[in-house]
Amino acid sequence: MEYRRLGASGLKVPVLSFGTGTFGGVGKLFSAWGDTDVAAARRLVDICLDAGLTLFDSADVYSAGAAESILGEAIKGRREQLLISTKATFRAGEGQNDVGSSRFHLIRSVEAALKRLGTDRIDLFQLHGFDAVTPIEEVLSTLDDLVRAGKLRYVGCSNFSGWHLMKSLAVADRYGYPRYVAHQAYYSLIGRDYEHELMPLGIDQGVGAVVWSPLGWGRLTGKIHRGKPLPKDSRLHGSAEFGPPVSDDHLFRVLDAVEEIARETGKTVPQVAINWLLQRPTVATVVLGARNEEQLEQNLGAVGWNLSAEQVARLDAASEQTPPYPYWHQRGFEERNPPPV
Repeated sequence: MEYRRLGASGLKVPVLSFGTGTFGGVGKLFSAWGDTDVAAARRLVDICLDAGLTLFDSADVYSAGAAESILGEAIKGRREQLLISTKATFRAGEGQNDVGSSRFHLIRSVEAALKRLGTDRIDLFQLHGFDAVTPIEEVLSTLDDLVRAGKLRYVGCSNFSGWHLMKSLAVADRYGYPRYVAHQAYYSLIGRDYEHELMPLGIDQGVGAVVWSPLGWGRLTGKIHRGKPLPKDSRLHGSAEFGPPVSDDHLFRVLDAVEEIARETGKTVPQVAINWLLQRPTVATVVLGARNEEQLEQNLGAVGWNLSAEQVARLDAASEQTPPYPYWHQRGFEERNPPPV
């Protein structure tokens, strides 16, 4: 397993990490993802650790906290062998203050997560989304207090826009608060919006990408084929409405290219899609989801080899779409004004 620095921090993380969204199966969305119990989770953790995958990602809203609790049980007795990442911000209760990134909610969320996980610290704590109501100074000062108290090691964010992230980093620099070293963001061969603004920002500011849904919300699993109905066991039946949108034309154009390269390399569609991501700038780790041992073992096969430059270029071409303004304009400016030879 390859390890990379997480952004500009000194923390090294495996290029593949394990997402616990399949643990618990509580609610419409998460029951479609999976219903892994403690015994099955313990076995998945065993496989991960044997492969050198030592980072496990969760969130307080995954199955209403059950995912964190199951992870906590599954790692008992081996906490020092692994890293824990979790998230908070989304609504986690019925009260007026059970949502957002206020001091009230963040402190309560961290304390609750520590209890569910059965640990005294969280290695990477990420805001699950941007709270446009709470002042950024309040958010970051709270995270600073939690870091100084030893409850959090590193902090990051998730699903931020470019200005959300840049403004937060500027406030952190102004007051000496911890900087976000990670941005957990959606990025896949069928969803490359991350590249337009967030990737250049990550390069410039030292923010590593923690990639969620690298298989495009279950569309790059190798089970979906042009002209055939959706498989009965696809999680898309119960969760498509919650995931990133993609047109059928674009999906199958990309799938045609991925399947061709999978045949050339002797790898699976998911392995090709994940390996492509691991060759992109800023990507520190790709979060894998697996409902069973077979899926996990297959996804672990995405490392230990690399697509050729020519194969990467073909996947780039097949998955490229016209970027939104002002990025198409900026690209045109660069093409019309090349540097002198």
